[in-house]
Amino acid sequence: MCVSVSVSEHQHLRYNPLRDTWVLVSAHRMKRPWSGQVEKEEEDQVPQHDPNNPLCPGNTRANGEVNPDYNNTFVFENDFPALQPNAPDPGYNQHPLFQSKAARGVCKVMCFHPWSDVTLPLMTLPDIIKVIDKWAELMVDLGSTYPWVQIFENKGAMMGCSNPHPHCQVWASNFLPNEATLSDRCQREYLKTHGEPLLLQYAKMEAERRERVVVQNADWLAVVPYWATWPFQTLLLPRRHVQRLTNLTAQEREGLASIMKRLLTKYDNLFQISFPYSMGWHGAPTGPYLKEDQFHWQLHAHYYPPLLRSAGVRKFMVGYEMLAQEQRDLTPEQVIHLGNSITRNQAMWGGQSSSGCAGWRL
Repeated sequence: MCVSVSVSEHQHLRYNPLRDTWVLVSAHRMKRPWSGQVEKEEEDQVPQHDPNNPLCPGNTRANGEVNPDYNNTFVFENDFPALQPNAPDPGYNQHPLFQSKAARGVCKVMCFHPWSDVTLPLMTLPDIIKVIDKWAELMVDLGSTYPWVQIFENKGAMMGCSNPHPHCQVWASNFLPNEATLSDRCQREYLKTHGEPLLLQYAKMEAERRERVVVQNADWLAVVPYWATWPFQTLLLPRRHVQRLTNLTAQEREGLASIMKRLLTKYDNLFQISFPYSMGWHGAPTGPYLKEDQFHWQLHAHYYPPLLRSAGVRKFMVGYEMLAQEQRDLTPEQVIHLGNSITRNQAMWGGQSSSGCAGWRL
């Protein structure tokens, strides 16, 4: 006989409609003791200007070019690009088991601010708006040619970031990457079946239920998604149907700056550190797709932080996750509850930051 039990206490599967995959949620595993690897906390003392840092204003980069004395954002061609515009074509007359095709594109680096000792949550709202405006400008420039423009930020050494200066990367490619192709298919199929864009409907339902909402304002909301894989993963969504960053109004860009500052401040307050994460924007494809109907797409940003229990204990995606399927150790609802309870106790998630936000959930 099947007996209904609380999903907060027992393992179960959750469906991710953006990837057409299932996530194993093992809510009880947080009770197990931890004697594995503990990460070394990163050095907090980052100088405002390091004469040896190639991203600082006025410094020389690896290719010999000298950075201008910039005072807000600064964009340059990646000195070690993963994609180049004139790569040779490998040819198409190949065996089905040994296929390859041309991969061309450009890779850029974008500095958020001239100071190395600030991160996005420590920046002023006008400075964050400049970052958003530059993102949109790059989308227009690169998106006029390339079908996919991936904006992403790796923050912290734990996420492979080799330079503490606040920056992101922008890779434009002549092909749709795997995640973009999968998301495009899932959103297209959902619209065809249900008559409404997937993430537009999802945002409305999360706003109504309020079970997993971290922060929100008139134009945006950030949630721990129902299907989250990483412990403190969040999904940032506009309330209006918006397909690309370039479609945001001035008011929505201001609202985005505000909610990014609040969300990232809350991340920093979780364990009282500069919180590591990988984040990136997904929106409707560009280039030749600009002329096609992309109504099924909804703009969104993913935040994937690796930490699990503390500033020194991270979630490892190994073993079962690599060989079988994604797995998480607590439910998204437990994440919200945990944040609230710790905040009430004025422990790890509490406290004030430079932007005046406390705790995890508003």
